[in-house]
Amino acid sequence: MLKLKKYFLITFLGSFMFSCNQNEKSNFNDLMIVKGSIKGLRKGKLYLQRIKDTMLINLDSTFVDGSPEFRFQTPIKSPEVFYLYLNKDDGDSLNDRILFFGEKGTIEINTLLKTFESSAKISGSKNQELLQKYQSMSRKFNDKNLDLLKELYVAKAEKKIERVDSIEKKIDNLLNRRYLYTINFAAQNPDQNIAPYLAITQVYDANLILLDSIANKLTDEVKASKYGIEFLNLLERRRKMESN
Repeated sequence: MLKLKKYFLITFLGSFMFSCNQNEKSNFNDLMIVKGSIKGLRKGKLYLQRIKDTMLINLDSTFVDGSPEFRFQTPIKSPEVFYLYLNKDDGDSLNDRILFFGEKGTIEINTLLKTFESSAKISGSKNQELLQKYQSMSRKFNDKNLDLLKELYVAKAEKKIERVDSIEKKIDNLLNRRYLYTINFAAQNPDQNIAPYLAITQVYDANLILLDSIANKLTDEVKASKYGIEFLNLLERRRKMESN
């Protein structure tokens, strides 16, 4: 399973690089405006970022001086994930970058300086609303997994073999439940770009039949989007690999 994950992560990133380069050559007809405020911020530099060639790149930046409000404008072809990065110059890389699903129109982000990432309130994007809903459930899976890992550590330390086996089965079952939840979530939102996004970032190594259950429901518009194209390419690579 780990080797398979590593293989498809590498191929996804490689195809993502190609996809990004193709998008750069395209003519963007739509604009995204990102605006909002950071309560408590008096001076600092904000960056609007996205992934290109497996790295975060700066699309635009603005210097905040006196007013906590900010505004960015950038062309966008189809909905995708962006980042709002605050250079706090405090030596702490935590809680300084907000991930959000951007799309055509106005995205509003309001947050606090002290809890920049965790306090962010984002509106203006249907995909963002769905992403937040998914992340809420995902955190519950993560918390349960951490609890099981703690139990597993104690059981191994006490050399309770039967207990270890039981906990490991629970961890595997939790992983399967998380995969099924993600696949069902994507399949229930076939007209939104979050569907292929979750497929290629969360369950890219899932059973092909399950992934096809997502692909078969996608609307033509989503299939033609950045993440839609990448998802369909991923499926094609999987089929070729498994047929050999």
